[in-house]
Amino acid sequence: MDFELSEEHRMLKDLVARFVRDELTPLEPKVLEREATGGGLALSEAERKRLDEVSRELGLWGLDAPEDIGGSDLPAVAMVGVNEELGKSVTPYTLPPDSPNLRMMMATVTDRQREAYLAPYVRGETISAIGISEPGAGGDPMSMSTRAVRDGDDWVINGRKIWISRAAEADFTILMAITNRKEGARPEISAFLVDRDNPGFKVLRRIPMVGGAATYEVALEDCRVEGWKLLGQEGAGFAPMQIRLGTRRIEMASWSIGMAQRALDMMIEYAPQRKTFGVPLSERQAIQWWVSDAATQIHAARLMTYHCAWKLDRGQDVRNEISMIKAFATEMAYEVVDHAMQMFGAMGMTKELPLQLMSTKLRTMRIYDGPTEVHKWVVGRNLLGTRR
Repeated sequence: MDFELSEEHRMLKDLVARFVRDELTPLEPKVLEREATGGGLALSEAERKRLDEVSRELGLWGLDAPEDIGGSDLPAVAMVGVNEELGKSVTPYTLPPDSPNLRMMMATVTDRQREAYLAPYVRGETISAIGISEPGAGGDPMSMSTRAVRDGDDWVINGRKIWISRAAEADFTILMAITNRKEGARPEISAFLVDRDNPGFKVLRRIPMVGGAATYEVALEDCRVEGWKLLGQEGAGFAPMQIRLGTRRIEMASWSIGMAQRALDMMIEYAPQRKTFGVPLSERQAIQWWVSDAATQIHAARLMTYHCAWKLDRGQDVRNEISMIKAFATEMAYEVVDHAMQMFGAMGMTKELPLQLMSTKLRTMRIYDGPTEVHKWVVGRNLLGTRR
């Protein structure tokens, strides 16, 4: 195996690093001040417009989207490097379109859906969300209760979804629902494309989350969806949903590596400057061990994540690896950032440094898209051959 990125992918990683350095990092003081004063993490319209213009001009849109609708069709390996660099800034910006929903649609859309939903999404003209979790059904999607029932050529959906990012602003939501439930068998889950203006799609409330972010709770009340908006095959929505979740988990591992690297760089820069009892922190064994352990764990997480992406690009089974990297990288980065905050002392507790936003983001990522404990259970269950 070649442990080096191809020249093309290395150049792309360097380009994203430059975009982060020149465009995202300079916005951090405003982002930190806004979050500290209760303004949340959302960028202003002018800030987002500027970032969209620059990133599009640099050719950073649709990186992993199909070429025939304006994308670059890049492999997962290339996207690891892209997302590691994006993870180094706390400025909340994602290169359009968001990869997880993109990948799920790429695997399932019909020609009509491709034109109506996928192509505008790749062009950055629309925003998407996904509704999987429900009150009482989070890490175990098979226990969802939202139902979709046929009514002529249409489907009628009833139920409730929660923890949906962007539900209020998304032009459409990929909604997961049970379409058949048989006694003693796993329920059949299907995916549907639900437009924001659908009268049966009701955003109930905005839920403030730690770190200035927010999610939403949504009710589906006799939500009528045209038959052609069934995404993929009826009853076969679980596998495409796993494509979506797997993509996000690789992203999370990559972002975690970026955050941990940023925190490590901050420690390396600060430790020689700060003295305690007449000795630089860089000469304290505890600090040296934190730095050494961080560098070692980042190296391990990076290799694991690239290897997982490499296997994925070759069509190999990566279910265990995806759970491993999601759990390992998020927990690793949370510890590295925590040590950085500890090393900076009182300054590390302020909202003037990006460390606190990195810490809260990582705290949520240890839950989102499968808690660490669930991923460990999945790996252990698979290795031991125990299923139920």
